[in-house]
Amino acid sequence: MHWRQIREHPSLQDLPFKIETDRWGHILMSPASNRHSLLQGELQALLRTLTPSGAAFPECSVSTAEGVKVADVAWASAAFLARHGDADPYPEAPEILIEVISPSNSTAEMAEKRALYFAGGALEVWLCDEAGGLRFFDANGALEHSALVPTFPAQVRLPFDVRRGS
Repeated sequence: MHWRQIREHPSLQDLPFKIETDRWGHILMSPASNRHSLLQGELQALLRTLTPSGAAFPECSVSTAEGVKVADVAWASAAFLARHGDADPYPEAPEILIEVISPSNSTAEMAEKRALYFAGGALEVWLCDEAGGLRFFDANGALEHSALVPTFPAQVRLPFDVRRGS
């Protein structure tokens, strides 16, 4: 199936899974928890607050050499959006792609996604663990902080985590 067919197929609507494809067009599904979703929302909100232009949005589909991958959160500049609008999937990666790591994600899988996103034109890829800790990467490796959004915190907290002190 092609991405558009997958996206529009009635039996694949409203699934509690993130859908991606591999290089052969096979559908891959990963369950997402409410915590995962809450972290996505917090990351998106912070990006909108800390970036003066462009757009921050969830579930960004990007065509890669290994199929369509869907980043949990993306930030795209106005120039990127002028080039690609609402293409689905994007033929190249926006400037920042963020993956919220689930227990089912392996280190190898995240390294492969980072490589695919950088090959597709991403300038930075961020990984957010389940506790809200962030690691920032560019094509050369790990960064101390984001070069594109230097004021972005290395730790995001959900409201109930703050109350618990975690």
